[in-house]
Amino acid sequence: MEVEKKKGGFKKINLVFLVIFFIAFLFLSVWNLHTPSAEVVLKDKNLNVMIANTSEKKLKGLSDRKDLGKFNGMMFLFDDFGRHGFVMRDMLFNIDIVWFNSGKVVDIASNVQPENVPENELKVYYPRKEANMVLELPAGWAEQNNLKIGDILTVSQE
Repeated sequence: MEVEKKKGGFKKINLVFLVIFFIAFLFLSVWNLHTPSAEVVLKDKNLNVMIANTSEKKLKGLSDRKDLGKFNGMMFLFDDFGRHGFVMRDMLFNIDIVWFNSGKVVDIASNVQPENVPENELKVYYPRKEANMVLELPAGWAEQNNLKIGDILTVSQE
């Protein structure tokens, strides 16, 4: 009789752990869908940007979106300095791509257009100098705001 009570207790404990695991899995799945954002300042303009903070989000970027929605752009942060290349994979609208080295603009690709070609034929846009951050903005933003190499991006202090 005592052994049966212990077995029943173990089943209940296993069920509780399974439920906790399932809830944690759901929470992490939903959290992974959440895209963090930040306020940055570039050319005296406050910009609310999405942050691509995981490998998956960096690979997807702005793909399959009709527009930027409530955001002004998407920021990609890298752990290393390099000539990080970008492609217009599954993009539906034109963008400006701006590369930064520790907050300083090192290159700009203006009015980059979507491509309807196989993955291996996508044009790769590389900066002239190493960078550790990239900001994708609506096409024409760089020209309209007279953005130049050497301009500085800061995090908003609001």
